[in-house]
Parts: sequence; C-alpha cells; structure tokens
Amino acid sequence: MFRIRGRGGFTLIELLVVIAIIAILIGLLLPAVQKVREAAARTQCINNLKQMGLGLHNYHDVYGQLPMGQTAYTSAAPYEGAWSWQAQILPYIEQDNVYTMARTFAGPAWPNWYAWNNPAAGQKMKIYTCPADPRGTQVYPNWGAPSSDQALTTYLGNAGTTSSAFDGVLYQNSKVKLVQISDGTSNTLLVGERPPNSNLEYGWWFAAYGYDGRGNGDCVMTSNDLAIANYFIANYSSPPNLPCDGTAAQKIGLQPAKASANVGCDAAHYWSYHSAGSQFLMGDGSCRLITYSNTNIIPALSTRNGGEVANLP
Repeated sequence: MFRIRGRGGFTLIELLVVIAIIAILIGLLLPAVQKVREAAARTQCINNLKQMGLGLHNYHDVYGQLPMGQTAYTSAAPYEGAWSWQAQILPYIEQDNVYTMARTFAGPAWPNWYAWNNPAAGQKMKIYTCPADPRGTQVYPNWGAPSSDQALTTYLGNAGTTSSAFDGVLYQNSKVKLVQISDGTSNTLLVGERPPNSNLEYGWWFAAYGYDGRGNGDCVMTSNDLAIANYFIANYSSPPNLPCDGTAAQKIGLQPAKASANVGCDAAHYWSYHSAGSQFLMGDGSCRLITYSNTNIIPALSTRNGGEVANLP
C-alpha cells in the first residue's frame, strides 16, 4: 500500500519572500496609479475652465461685455451686491436652477439683500473646484447672521496687476468687452487657479467681499500687488495657518505653495495642487498650464491692453 504524504505549510522564509515581492510590486504600481490620477485631475480641471470660458463668452454674446468680476457691496436694487462673476454666469454653465434660486431670494428686505445670506452661497459647485484639491468641495460653515454656509472655489478671475489698476479683465464693476483686450485674447488671462486658504475664509465663490471689499483674494486675483501679500502675511501667519515662508515680493504672481494651503500667505498668489504649476483660462477660451518657473510673465498676461510682450512657454 502507498502512503500519501501531505505537504507541509510555507516556511517563514518563504512567507517573507512572498511578502517582499508583493511589497515591491505595490511600490512599483503606486507611482503609476498616482500619475493616472494626476492626469485625470488635470483633464477635469481643464474641462472646468473650458466650461467657465464658454459661460463667460456666452454671457458676452448676450450682454456685449464680460460680467463684472465682482459687483460692489450694496443693499440697493438689483440686490446683487458682492456677487462674483461666477454667480453671474450661472445661467450659461447650465446652472439655471441655482441662479433662479439666488434671484428669487434677493430682495430689499433684510436678510435678502445681504449676499452672504443667499441660499446659493452655500451651494457646492463641482465645476468651481479643481479635483486635484484633496479637500474636495468645501464650505465655510455657519457664517454671519442668520448663519449660512459659504461654498468655495479654486478658480479666481484675473483682476489685473493691482487692485487699484483695473487693468485686468474681471474686477469690481468691470464691463470689459473682448474687443478692448488689445493685447490679444490668446495672450490675456481670464481665470487662474488659487485653492481656498486653510481656514476657508478666502475663496467664496458666490458672495465675494475679498480682503479689500473688491473681491480680491475671494473671486478675483491680482498678479503684482504687494498690498495683498502684506495683508495675508500680517493676518494669516498664526494657527491654523503656518508662518509665512517668504517675503511679500515672493508671494505674488504664480508661486508654489510648499505646504499646500496651510501657509496662509499663499492665498495672495496663484498656485495649484498640480505638481508643475497652475492651469489658466485664456481670453480666447483656450487653457494652458503655466509652470512656476514662468511667474515673471504673469503680470504681462494679466493686463488687457498693456502692450507687453509675453513669451508663453
């Protein structure tokens, strides 16, 4: 008779070898997965910007001008004080219901004229959030009286070089026509990336007062303004923000944010969660990634009729 002899289990060394092989395979696979995710996020970010570009151009077709970057804060009719350009283009990006809700609420009686009480202010908008931001769509909770959430955006309009120059495309009470962009629409920024800051006080997409009452730092951004950099350095260098890691001159234009949104003064300049630079929407509706090494051309791209020569990479 034959005796069937059973095989023993794996030895400890064999198990360790198998585990080591699996770990190596995972280590090789993760970078590839991460690259795929980054590429998908870039693609979706570009799609978001292109949709906003179509919305801005469609608005222009209807009204003969681009929307105001931010409407001045007021309680007067049509009760749209401090509304951002993103609020104004809602009907042109297939968000008619949100716009109708916002207009239905807006009115002369308190709290209806106050933009931050508008129910639209708390609406999370996927199109206004870059998917590369690991925090996803967010709101600043229970702000104001009566308390209302304030949803945020990754994308800020080009207000120009400084808050007082009014040489950009989207700034307070702007009424810029495309034919007035004499530098060329393909050489002028419309929108750029700047994620919300760490405590979520800046980057409110609907009701945007900004650091100066003109929406700057909330819904629009300047490219060469030391005032906004000094403001964020002075007021956002303590917890939950990390201390500023540069001078005001190093916190304007397009700069990398080494600790993501946790450095409060990085709210003063364009940056993104993409590894190389930020995505920008140009005046002609095209999108391009501008790398951090090309920050020197951002001021020239910010003016609509400055006559500068900017060599795009």
